[in-house]
Amino acid sequence: MKVTIGGSLKLAFRPWVEGLEHVPAEGAAILASNHLSFSDSFFLPAVLDRKVTFIAKAEYFNTPGVKGRLTAAFFKGVGQLPVDRSGARGAGEAAIKSGMEVLERGELFGIYPEGTRSPDGRLYRGKPGGLARVALATGAPVVPVAMIDTEKIQPPGQVMPKLMRPGIRIGKPLDFSRYQGMEHDRFVLRAVTDEVMYEIMKLSGQEYVDMYATAMKRQLAEAAKAEKAAKAEKAAKGDKAAKGDKAAKAAQDRAGT
Repeated sequence: MKVTIGGSLKLAFRPWVEGLEHVPAEGAAILASNHLSFSDSFFLPAVLDRKVTFIAKAEYFNTPGVKGRLTAAFFKGVGQLPVDRSGARGAGEAAIKSGMEVLERGELFGIYPEGTRSPDGRLYRGKPGGLARVALATGAPVVPVAMIDTEKIQPPGQVMPKLMRPGIRIGKPLDFSRYQGMEHDRFVLRAVTDEVMYEIMKLSGQEYVDMYATAMKRQLAEAAKAEKAAKAEKAAKGDKAAKGDKAAKAAQDRAGT
C-alpha cells in the first residue's frame, strides 16, 4: 500500500510536509491530528516511512459480498483497525484498547481527537477519552499534526477529488509523563486533550470552536431540516393562494357571464 496508494498520492497531489523530523524513527508514538477530510488517513501515512495505524468503523470490514471483501482488504492494507461502534461507551473502550495494543508493539497510532470530521473547516474541541487515556496509560509521546487544505480536495459528498497540493505540518512531541497513572482523572484528561488541541491549532491556523464537532453537526442538521420544512410550508401556502386566486377569477367570470 505504501508503494501503490502512497506513491500514487504523492505523485498526483505532491503534498508538502513540515516537521517530518519530529516523528520518531522508531518506537511508539501517537499522531494526534485535526480531521478535515476522509483522505486525511491516507495523506499522512503516505508521507511517512513508518506504518501508521488508525481505527475505523467495523462496517468497513464486515460488509458481505465481493465489494465488502474488497473494501475490507483495502482498509486493512492501509493500516485501519476495525472498531465496533455499537454503544458509545463500548466504542470508546474498543478504540482505547486498540490504540494501546498498537503502541505496545512499538508502532505509530493515529487518532483524531475531535472524534469526527470538521463540518466547516474550523477546529473543534477534543474529546478527552481516547487520546489522553491512551497517552497516559502507555507513556507514549503525542505528536501534534495539522492537515492543511485536505477538505478542499474532497469535500463531504464529493466523489472525485480535486487535484491540488495539501499540506501536513508536524509539531514537536509532547511529553505527558508528569500525569502518569492519572488516566482516570477527568480533569487531567481534559487538560491533556486541551494542550494537544492548542498545539494543533497553532500548527493549522484554524479558528477554534469550544464545542464538540458532533454537536455542531447536529445543529447544522436541525437547521437544514427546519429550513426545508419552512420552504415546504411556504410552497404549500403559495399553492393554496394560487388555487384561491384561480377560484376567485372563475367566480368573476361566471358572474360576468
